[in-house]
Amino acid sequence: MRIKLKNLLASITLLLFILVSGCQPASVLPTEKLILTVSIVPQKYFVERLGGDYVQVNVMVHPGQSPENYEPTPSQMVSISKSAAYVLIGAPFEKVWVDKLKTANPELLFFDSSQGIKRIAMIAHQHDQNGELQADPQSSEELDPHIWTSPATVKIQVKNIADLMKELDPTHAVVYQQNLDSFLADIDQLDQEIQTLLAPVTQRQFMVYHPTWGYFADQYDFTQIAIEIDGTEPSAQELAGIIDEAILDQVKVIIVQPEFSQRSAEAIAREIGGRVVAISALDYDWFSALRTLATTLAQSSN
Repeated sequence: MRIKLKNLLASITLLLFILVSGCQPASVLPTEKLILTVSIVPQKYFVERLGGDYVQVNVMVHPGQSPENYEPTPSQMVSISKSAAYVLIGAPFEKVWVDKLKTANPELLFFDSSQGIKRIAMIAHQHDQNGELQADPQSSEELDPHIWTSPATVKIQVKNIADLMKELDPTHAVVYQQNLDSFLADIDQLDQEIQTLLAPVTQRQFMVYHPTWGYFADQYDFTQIAIEIDGTEPSAQELAGIIDEAILDQVKVIIVQPEFSQRSAEAIAREIGGRVVAISALDYDWFSALRTLATTLAQSSN
């Protein structure tokens, strides 16, 4: 019954959008700014860093909300119709809504900013009878959508976005290229900072609630161990196994996101004598989030 009701509400929202957007075409509010819609807050930072005063950014998922199961509001769907393009990133909710948005707004450009990024698998880990950390092959079929969580993948994304902006707004193409060059230089500097911070760390595993930081772990040779089991809280038996795993790996810090429950993480931290650290991968200050994660991992090894 809940599923049917959810589908009904989604259909009503889409119908309202079609009716309203049909009465308000993109040309109703003329502006000199390039209007782009993005899925998550870090993308807003990327676009504004590239475009400065020449862009206006609509964000679908706001702070405190989760891109895992988000549903756009009618007002947001109307704002999409006024955009020059929707910049996709592969957030889970996009799979549900993009086709509906394309149907309602067939002339809108939907741009995939992940072009050129090699996606990694969402791999769960567990210990075998000898205590060795093993990948669970049954979980490796799902590709990790969190492509904004490492410097390497973000460099590809911002290059793609800058190309889009130069195509849509050639008048300011030189500015966009200059901003891109500056942005890439800052990302390279961040990468060097993180490498320096993490170089002395010998314990190359960290525990998270939701498996958000896979691309960060992949770039810097860490293993991310997730508490969450297939999107749900672990059972008592699973929790006991995770605690054993944390003790075996000498895990002292558990990274959680404010958008997800911290109950299991706090229970594990009590058992292992560790601590829970909240770091949001959805912060506007993308540089700060990655620096905080790297600093936390470096400090936890001391």
